[in-house]
Amino acid sequence: MRRTRRGWLAWGCVVAFLVPGCAPSKSTPKAIVIWEQMDPDERARFEQNLDVFRERHPGIEIRHLPYDTEQLRNQFQTAAAAGGGPQLVFGPSDQVGPLSLLRLIKPLDTTLPAGFFERFIPAALDTLDGHLWAAPDQVGNHLVLCFNKALVKKAPEGSNEFIALARKLTTPARGGQPSHYGFALNATEPYWLIPFFTGFGGWVMDGRREPTLDTPAMVQALSYLRDLNYKYAVMPRESDYQVAETLFKEGQAAMIVNGPWSWSGYRKAGIDLGIAPIFKMPNGQWARPMTASKGYSINTNVRKDELPLVIELVTFLTSPEAQLRSATELGILPSHRAAYRDSAILNDPFLRISQEAFEKGRRMPVVPEMRVLWDTMRPSLQNVMNGARAPEAAAEEMQRTSVQQLADMKK
Repeated sequence: MRRTRRGWLAWGCVVAFLVPGCAPSKSTPKAIVIWEQMDPDERARFEQNLDVFRERHPGIEIRHLPYDTEQLRNQFQTAAAAGGGPQLVFGPSDQVGPLSLLRLIKPLDTTLPAGFFERFIPAALDTLDGHLWAAPDQVGNHLVLCFNKALVKKAPEGSNEFIALARKLTTPARGGQPSHYGFALNATEPYWLIPFFTGFGGWVMDGRREPTLDTPAMVQALSYLRDLNYKYAVMPRESDYQVAETLFKEGQAAMIVNGPWSWSGYRKAGIDLGIAPIFKMPNGQWARPMTASKGYSINTNVRKDELPLVIELVTFLTSPEAQLRSATELGILPSHRAAYRDSAILNDPFLRISQEAFEKGRRMPVVPEMRVLWDTMRPSLQNVMNGARAPEAAAEEMQRTSVQQLADMKK
């Protein structure tokens, strides 16, 4: 994050040819390459959509390569900076910050046909520096309260109700039986801190993109999570994503906070799954998860003769037909207005509750500064949860290191 734009571009030119598939594209208008970040079930849906497009366009070759989130951004950044890379890149909305800053993706409001973005719900669109950089395929990526209906008959709505229920369902290991917990949480990543932070009235940055982390709201959120661990003892002392996930799947945790990507796995593990918006904080305000979209961005290196076919594919992949395919099975909320209000979505109990939780949330900033804030919040959160740092000191540390690293990034 400390490299200047010129430094990034120079580095990309040096190493681009060391990365397989990153040489400047020699594809024809009859071939499209997509780099994507999807989980396996989402990828299966994507491949079904590509098959439909291929059937309607005989002779069109479409190839796609999977990456994880960090690898996708880094590999694309390197390849596109050297004049190559795929025509399309698909991933979470926050990747447009660094990619647009380096001018590696096209501004789609001036690339796609006039009126193209009117088809999407407003919450699916992210404007950065006056432009839209991604065509959204879906919205959400938001955290909800997941619960095992064999243990929890009704989701708690308030903090007191939640704590009382979690304490009742927490039992120590005894007689050869493992411990059982009322609650499990990925307590190592700040994305899981955010709903509690916003529930206490906080937010990560102000309108000038300056961090706002050293606040009473952050102290309250950190204190709340620490108390769930140490005061009420309703969650395991050491809990990352994998620990929390395993406990919930094995029936040793009654409730967990996680997103729609996890639901299919819980059902496959035999959990009678229920979901609800995350409960209200002690101040009476709902916890507000961050929300985001996932979508398609167009490489700035796409040739003029390739562009019409690329636009046609993006238009199809963001259509109601494509977005509604397997949406209920995967728990995916569409971004297209017509699909978002389609009866298949509104009549599905999980997606209806997911919409409710999504609409309680707050849009994640897609600005490049957000990457710095994630990295500076993470160690401070972990130190609070392992007892090494007081919430007040952690909030001050988050703010101080964020301000310093943002200053370094802008040099």
